[in-house]
Amino acid sequence: MTSIKTTSTKTLIFLSVFICLLIFKSNNAFAYYIESKEPQIIEMSSLDDLVALFKKLDYTKKTWDAGKREIPRITFDRVSTGWKTSSSHMPVKLKKQIFFSVMAPLVLMANEHILKERKEVETLPLTDKTLHFIAKKYHVISSVDHEMNEQERQLLLTKVDIIPPSLVLAQAAEESGWGTSRFTSEGNAFFGQWDFSGRGMVPTHQRKELGNYGLARFVSPLASVEGYIFNINTNRAYQKLRDMRTEHRKANKKMKGVELATTLDKYSERGQAYIDGLVSMIRYNKLEHVDDAYLSDKHLIKLINKANQ
Repeated sequence: MTSIKTTSTKTLIFLSVFICLLIFKSNNAFAYYIESKEPQIIEMSSLDDLVALFKKLDYTKKTWDAGKREIPRITFDRVSTGWKTSSSHMPVKLKKQIFFSVMAPLVLMANEHILKERKEVETLPLTDKTLHFIAKKYHVISSVDHEMNEQERQLLLTKVDIIPPSLVLAQAAEESGWGTSRFTSEGNAFFGQWDFSGRGMVPTHQRKELGNYGLARFVSPLASVEGYIFNINTNRAYQKLRDMRTEHRKANKKMKGVELATTLDKYSERGQAYIDGLVSMIRYNKLEHVDDAYLSDKHLIKLINKANQ
């Protein structure tokens, strides 16, 4: 994980264009907040404010390089279209630092939710309705009135599991163009997930042979991360990833983003070239270290752009 260094006045505008934040309670199916009570609201008016907050939270390059892997619980609600212009004037290294620093907490929070859900799957009686709801959600059973068996529980466990943060961050950067894509600014779409409901964001050059599709919208970046993990955990196209992950679980082997990335030949039409790009991004940016990170036990922080109030 890298930190953000104080830079020129030009780059101080990034918060007003990158974090165009709204305060609202999400009703999205994937939105998940760590605590039921309201988060701590912190107003931001410049890049220096963010740097100061990271320093206060001990979330800096110095502490990361020293081996500290604690990541604060930080969330925000939206990326504005202005981020594309602003980030184009920044050094590439700085743009990457900003992106990974604000996205990493969301990935860890999403995985934390998955682990809590997995614990329920492991421990609840087969007759428990909560287990049935989870099984139906993950398409293991078709009705919550279904009488589950142990085989179905084991199948469910292959689906209710985490994705290494290094892989999530690499795909978010690749699919969203470091948060600069039109679909990211319009609908918090960080992972290029398709939507055939008719409510998606329609690409400029839609491929008619694929039907009336668009890019899925999400109410927040956190919801987008959780939606991506759910897609990986349920879509038949990513069965190879789930199989490798299950084998790693059985062997008590650490899950690595560079290894699971090799199974994603169906995520993009680019096939092996796409996989090679993800592996290269993880290694070049040393994202594998984020796989060892853990969340702070302190209160959730929500960043608000002061200029937008």
